[in-house]
Amino acid sequence: MRIPVLSILLLITLQTAAQNFPSEAWHEGKVVLVDEETHKGLVKYDLETDIVQVNNNNTIQTFSSKKILYFEIFDQSVDSYRQFYALPYTVSPGYKTPILFEVLHEGRPLSLLARESITTETIPQYSYYYGRSNYYSRNKLIYEFYFFNEKTGIRRYNMKKSTLLKIMERKSPEVKKFINQNNLRVDRRRDLERITSYYNSLWDT
Repeated sequence: MRIPVLSILLLITLQTAAQNFPSEAWHEGKVVLVDEETHKGLVKYDLETDIVQVNNNNTIQTFSSKKILYFEIFDQSVDSYRQFYALPYTVSPGYKTPILFEVLHEGRPLSLLARESITTETIPQYSYYYGRSNYYSRNKLIYEFYFFNEKTGIRRYNMKKSTLLKIMERKSPEVKKFINQNNLRVDRRRDLERITSYYNSLWDT
């Protein structure tokens, strides 16, 4: 039985897309350890395991988040530098350990952080050839967002507007107005960066 060409092309596209995530690529960058030792070269990171690798002249070194102060890369996919810090985080009651966070917006009193992971999702695709829906699996990059305040530490954000306004409680009327006037979404990375930047600017006036 012949398989429709469009189905083959779709499958190839999905398989190819699954290989284009930043965490799966090597980037020019550097890693600075807690003892201030610096390693430069090609950098590859995995936030799900909190491991960073550095390839310097074909010699690969691996560092865990417990040994890292921070690392930075130049991500060609977004044509920008990205910075990650190892920060103490409560992973279970009464236990903190350094894990890696990307700094999306650094400011006072609030900084916006993120962790990324790759998840698999199943997508229905109706086939007119077979007269039924087929299902394809593909990998998808997802972000979890966190807010850092010097007084309260790191707090995970659940993507709800009520939670965001609670975090920004002392300026919540202004923040709410800013969100509504600019049609911003509280679950989208770029919009959260804008909202956090605006919130911090309110303390400068």
